[in-house]
Amino acid sequence: MPDVIVFDLFGVIARTQTPEAVREIEEIAGVSGAPFWDAYWALRPGYDAGQDSAAYWADVAAALGTEFPDVPALIDADLRSWTNVDERMVALVHELADGGRTLGLLSNIIADLVPRFEARHEGWLSRFDALTYSCAIGVAKPDPRAYRICAERLGVRPADVLFIDDTERNVLAARETGMAAEVFAGPDQVRALLAG
Repeated sequence: MPDVIVFDLFGVIARTQTPEAVREIEEIAGVSGAPFWDAYWALRPGYDAGQDSAAYWADVAAALGTEFPDVPALIDADLRSWTNVDERMVALVHELADGGRTLGLLSNIIADLVPRFEARHEGWLSRFDALTYSCAIGVAKPDPRAYRICAERLGVRPADVLFIDDTERNVLAARETGMAAEVFAGPDQVRALLAG
């Protein structure tokens, strides 16, 4: 297996939104249920690729035919909902870095979240050789350019990389670029892949 491992962030190292965070966002928005989240996710790719937060939420409101009463509070609640991590995966990052592995991060992440996330988690993020954020490169997974840019930043070919993501379409896209790639199932799975 390759010595270069690239991780997705959300759903792999960072946790996804909790039910409590989801409820808080819905309460601030004044809209709940599937229509809200369908619009939220359908419009997310542009946001991940660098769209301004206020513009994103204006687009979500327009898709729902409404106006949000407090967009700054909505932005804040959304950002907070994406800042928790799985400490088992953080421990694995340290373990792999200590073992001499080259580590990369390839994340679909919005620009406003980056400084907040980095300030909270700078210790373990510093163990990565390259942090590749969709908002900074202008393309998001599963666009093949995202994987190629990540490999370039690590100074390797895509074929030299093992990529781990929790979303199957992102894994399939990584394989199309030549990366070895697996759908994330937990830290023990990653250890087993690297031991094999």
